[in-house]
Amino acid sequence: GGRVMKNVTGYDLVRLMAGAYGTLGILTEIAFRVLPAPQTQATLAIEEIDVNQAVQAMAAALGSPFEVSGAAYDAQKRSVYLRVEGFTASVAYRRDRLAELLAPYGAAGVVAGRQASRIIWEEIRDAAIFADRPGDVWRLSLRPSELSEILSRAAATAALADWGGGRLWLLVPAGTELRAQLGAFTGHATLIRAADTVIAAQGRFHPDPAPVAAISAGLRARFDPRGILNAGLMVR
Repeated sequence: GGRVMKNVTGYDLVRLMAGAYGTLGILTEIAFRVLPAPQTQATLAIEEIDVNQAVQAMAAALGSPFEVSGAAYDAQKRSVYLRVEGFTASVAYRRDRLAELLAPYGAAGVVAGRQASRIIWEEIRDAAIFADRPGDVWRLSLRPSELSEILSRAAATAALADWGGGRLWLLVPAGTELRAQLGAFTGHATLIRAADTVIAAQGRFHPDPAPVAAISAGLRARFDPRGILNAGLMVR
């Protein structure tokens, strides 16, 4: 019998606009919620680990109670990186317990210094290992359990897995038809960096399943009936 207020109606415009890459409208004002930076951070590195063990180690770390805030795998260096953040005493405790937990996957060494840890994660965030290297850059979203199989299919010259293997960055020879190489998988592949001719031929975004494509087309028709906002950006 209490009073309630319905405050959610229609589209979730924030998420809708953020995922539309400028095809639905123009943002004229943005509000940010600012949170305090962690007091410190520490990164554990497990070296000389293959992709199958890497996926298991990252899953174990992310499923632990030690509040891991980052989990990545550099396939070229064969190294797993795991980050914990927070107050100094808490970080030290969780770092040590995490190292004990991951002992079956190899010795987890601590990256020295807060600044060194921060640099590692800035480079992972920016996929910096691909900078100034020839080739096309792809970003894949997938199930971590698919990581090993996808890497075996892709003719990549370098690979970086983030989010515990849920996001995979690949550097491949220019013009590679990566989606054809990968075949069917549950995620999607986005072409991030390539020549304009390659983007025009292959499309930047992964083709949507028919039901999703129909919804997207309907949204664009409602939000941009004249087709003036980045027309053709997300469809071939």
